[in-house]
Amino acid sequence: MAPPTVGDMQLSHGGESSPTGAPVARWSVEQVLALAPDAASRKAGTRLGAAGPWSGTGSDASGAVWGLCKGSGSTPYRTVVDTTGPAYACSCPSRKFPCKHALGLLLLRASDDGAFRPAEPADWAEEWLAGRRARAARESGPAAGGDSARGPADPAAARRRAERRAERVTGGAQELEQRLADLLRGGLAATDRSGYGLWEETAARMVDAQAPGLAARVRELGAITGSGPGWPVRLLEECGLLHLLDTAWLGRDRLPDPLAATVRTRVGLPVSAEGPPVRDQWLVLAQYDTPDGKIVARRIWLYGRGSGRTALLLSFGAAGRSPAQALPVGATIDAELTPYPGGGQLRAELGEQFGATTSAGPPPGIAAAAAPAVYGNALRDDPWLDAWPATLRDVIPVPSKDGWQLADAHAVARTDAHAETHGGTRTGSALPIAPAALSRPGLWKLVALSGGGPVTVFGEIGHRGFEPFAAWDPGEEEEGAGTTGGPVVQLV
Repeated sequence: MAPPTVGDMQLSHGGESSPTGAPVARWSVEQVLALAPDAASRKAGTRLGAAGPWSGTGSDASGAVWGLCKGSGSTPYRTVVDTTGPAYACSCPSRKFPCKHALGLLLLRASDDGAFRPAEPADWAEEWLAGRRARAARESGPAAGGDSARGPADPAAARRRAERRAERVTGGAQELEQRLADLLRGGLAATDRSGYGLWEETAARMVDAQAPGLAARVRELGAITGSGPGWPVRLLEECGLLHLLDTAWLGRDRLPDPLAATVRTRVGLPVSAEGPPVRDQWLVLAQYDTPDGKIVARRIWLYGRGSGRTALLLSFGAAGRSPAQALPVGATIDAELTPYPGGGQLRAELGEQFGATTSAGPPPGIAAAAAPAVYGNALRDDPWLDAWPATLRDVIPVPSKDGWQLADAHAVARTDAHAETHGGTRTGSALPIAPAALSRPGLWKLVALSGGGPVTVFGEIGHRGFEPFAAWDPGEEEEGAGTTGGPVVQLV
């Protein structure tokens, strides 16, 4: 298979029609590779992304693709993918999802759509697809997931368990307050001599108190100590936020309900998605994995084309394995999301999906100068936010003294004219790119995509700067402006 070019990094707009009449999204090479559970699967799947080992390939209007892949045995592997999930099935013995054969099938379709003729699914593929759709119908039925399906619950016992845990968390918060007071009394500089053991022991005490959120923030304090010039200032700032969280928990009965829900989430109490589901056409903005102790956390950002809401899907995988939930970046899914309680209600749970994924253009954006205010407003609902999602329109990546920044295109044009007249001085509206993003290859993808021109970029704005996650081709218009979709480049 030829190496992917810029043209490969896009959704096809000339594909078959879905049952709703919208074009089914043909995933790009980059989108398919983002679904791989690990680097080994990505490499093995790439080798199978050519037509040579495949036969009996086909696709249908519902978003299903299938094919037979020649292996080392006499019987080829039967592989089928339902792209509306997505979900995968293969007769190979691999325990990885998707396996290398599913990745290879999708990569073949991304690079050679002519290998897939519209047809009725093969018998073995139809059997799996029918079973999957039957299960989805049962799960979305009136009794699915209800109390009658789970059996009788004991509200009194559940309330007593919650009260006992709340008491333990309260004891942990009170102990942490005392330790913070002792820390400040002895001076922050002394923590550099204490080593990481001080923080790990305190974090262990918070785990014992069943407050994993407090434990995680304590461990972050340990990482700040001795982290470079100015670390005492950063340590004091984080200690202040931890003190604020402690006192908020101890006084949670006096807080407004949304803020109280945020505090419960921040200390680490489990919460469930609640409220009426929101059905919309959800554009997949970004997907990325981060290590979280011994597990892998996957974050998928979505934008509702009708509601204008931004939502976060959060899932986890065991050590060494990616989470099962995966969606193609740049595609749109017709689905229901149920929000979690708390400030902003960004986190949501993915519910029933309707129809196939379709192609879409970039979401509406804001100017770079407006992003800090958006983050500041979000802090009123959740003071412990490290960052807030934002889509920036018409920005240009430009180098700065300390790294890179995203500058407003109009400001750049004005300052360039000013620089020609006033000896090269540059001013204007710009956001620094967060240090975490400066070492990623995605930064150079962004610079190459821009080519010195304006682009639309989705990412997170926080006190460390803007962290870009995805960017759209500058030739594409915003969502709702008549575009049928456009190339999206993942930056993480």
